[in-house]
Amino acid sequence: MPSLPALRAFEATARLGSAQLAAQELSVTPTAISHQLRALEQWLGTALFVRQPRRLVPTPAAHELRQVTSDAFDRIAWTTDKLRAHPQRRTLTLSTTPAIARLLLTHTAALRAARPGLDLRIHATHEPVPLDGVIADMAIRYGGGQWPGLVAEHLVDNRFVPACSPALKLRQRSSLPRHTLLHFLPLGARSSPSDWAVWQRAAQVPGLDVGAGPVFHDETHVIAAALAGQGVGLMSQALIVRELAEGRLVRPFGPDLPGQPFHLVFPEARRGDADVLAVRDWVLGAAAAELAPR
Repeated sequence: MPSLPALRAFEATARLGSAQLAAQELSVTPTAISHQLRALEQWLGTALFVRQPRRLVPTPAAHELRQVTSDAFDRIAWTTDKLRAHPQRRTLTLSTTPAIARLLLTHTAALRAARPGLDLRIHATHEPVPLDGVIADMAIRYGGGQWPGLVAEHLVDNRFVPACSPALKLRQRSSLPRHTLLHFLPLGARSSPSDWAVWQRAAQVPGLDVGAGPVFHDETHVIAAALAGQGVGLMSQALIVRELAEGRLVRPFGPDLPGQPFHLVFPEARRGDADVLAVRDWVLGAAAAELAPR
């Protein structure tokens, strides 16, 4: 393992986009940050930043390492904070993907009104985590819903659909090869059950290069790129319901690909936990408002 100070210096620099700001956050000098970054690059044997005047540009290796380090430091912070004594308040951690977390955040006031003594913590990650009451208590997961030892509450069925900004004026599948394909691949995964290669086997669009185009590790980045008119994404329809209803994204053509539904899960041993049941009711309400087709 590389040194922890070097990883902290890197994570702060990559997140804040500046060695100066990282130094302020970690209460060290910018020179110390630079030394730590150099040491980490030497240990890895690869560059993490392209150094330009007054600017550090992250390399692809830096983007990959930042995903891991940010998640690791967040887990440490959440776990240690939860282990500290807070007798006057209760906490519950819900693990979900960043894209679903984005939708749930607009409904947190309703949960606070229903359970004012409960502090909800949303743990946004694509990685499955243990529902052990330390890292997470509940989770929203993608799959068939048959997980031993877990209660699975069905949230919404799912399909993967081609979607893009109406500004692209894309209407026919035959025009798709002239547009950029946006790819989603969770960090650490080698393939996806619903990607452009799977879609092309069903669509058979002549001249379509399913390997070309940028790859994102986060679904929210695919959605943002599509909204900005940067290309066409193959997205979970449940995650772009609002964008489709408002006309900011359109589904120009099919075919759609079937996907596994989303479920809210929690341990069977916590069926009678009042806080778990309150969060369950809140998630079901938020899912009906945000994920259901309009």
